[in-house]
Order: sequence, then C-alpha cells, then structure tokens
Amino acid sequence: MAPTEGASVHGQEAAGVPRHVAIIMDGNGRWAAKRGLPRVAGHRAGAEAVRTTLKAAAKIGIEVLTLYAFSSENWRRSEEEVSDLKGLLGYYLERELDELDRQGVRLLLIGDHHAFGPQLVERLERAVKRTAANDRLTLVVALGYGARSEIAGAARKLAARVKAGELDPSEIDENKFGSELMTADLPELDLMIRTSGEKRLSNFLLWQAAYAELIFTDTLWPDFDEEALKAALEEYSGRQRRYGGR
Repeated sequence: MAPTEGASVHGQEAAGVPRHVAIIMDGNGRWAAKRGLPRVAGHRAGAEAVRTTLKAAAKIGIEVLTLYAFSSENWRRSEEEVSDLKGLLGYYLERELDELDRQGVRLLLIGDHHAFGPQLVERLERAVKRTAANDRLTLVVALGYGARSEIAGAARKLAARVKAGELDPSEIDENKFGSELMTADLPELDLMIRTSGEKRLSNFLLWQAAYAELIFTDTLWPDFDEEALKAALEEYSGRQRRYGGR
C-alpha cells in the first residue's frame, strides 16, 4: 500500500504521510532512573507523551496510530509495577476520554484486555463503544498483546474452519490469514517507530510489519513529542517505498 499525499512536516510538503503508524513506547524506566525517580514516574511521563503524540498525529493527518501499551510479556514484571500501570491506564481513560471523543478519536483495542480485571475492562469497553462513530483518527491500544499469540490464534481459527468443512486448505493464502488477525479492518502498517535506542520488534505486529518502514530513535518515550514524530515522518518520506521487490 503506497503512502498517501499529505500534510506539511516542518513547513514543507511531505512526500507522503503514512496512513498507519505504530509505536513501541520504550524508555519510561530509564527516563525515571536518569532523574532518580521511581519507575511509576516514568510511566506517568510516558502517558503525557501519549497525549502529545496523539494530538500531533491527528494534526498531521495520520489515520491510525497503534501504541504498544502493555505486552503479554509485561505480566512478568513486579506486581507493584503492573498495578501501577493498570492504575495509570484507568486514570488516563478517566481524564482523557471526553477529550478523545471531542477530538473525533476512535479507540480500538487489540490483545487480551480481559486480563486487566472487570472494573478496568468495563471502562475500556465503555470507551470503545462511546468513540465508535468517530472518524478523525483511530487510536489502537495494544493491551496484553503478543504477535506470536495473535498469529497462532489466526491459525487456530482457520484450522477450525477447515475441520468444520467451511474452508478448503487450498484457499488459505496471505489475505485469508490476514483477515483473521486483530488488525484485519485497519490499513496496512506503513511505519513502525521504536523509542529508547533498542532495535528489535519485541513481539509487536510481526505479520503486519512485513513491509513497514522501521525507524529506531534514541529518544526515550517520555521525551517523544511532536517534533520527534515529525522527524520520524521526514525520514519516512525520504525513503523509497518498495513492495515485493518492486
């Protein structure tokens, strides 16, 4: 999927604004450690970066912003940190939902958000329902998400359809497989950004990233802002996009 012509970046017309951008938000803990603060302070600062980046993405004209908020591996963190992250998510929803709705942002969830407890699940699902008709920008939040698990789940669904006689194995191709993924109704992923200097995908959108551009920045997530997003988009727009060797 070729990038669309679009909005101005740093006052110049960008060669193309990606429709779908994903971000691995990394570096909250290091940001806090550099300042002698507890990790939860980094997560709070990271939540502010989410707000800033979301507003910038909407202004620039990005259609879909997918954020890796809580991976399936994050459950291995300390009980205290997991509790802090869950509390922060609930606080963010409480504080930002009215503004998200007012700004025309549609909220979607991928992963297993049901593991976050009935109270938070209810608030998450209420937010999804309330914003369902919004169409300015889609914010996809990955909670309890792991790409390998997602791919295995898609394979199980197709296998069940084959077993039930609803599908012939010869009909399974990339499109059929992709239609069983959690992102099936979203545009193809154009750009993935990872903050904090790490250069790996960490089990995030592995199938969807097959032809995405990858940008790794040393900026810690709490310091990521509109200028950092624009810098990534400038790098993206300067690349020659190729698909399947074309």
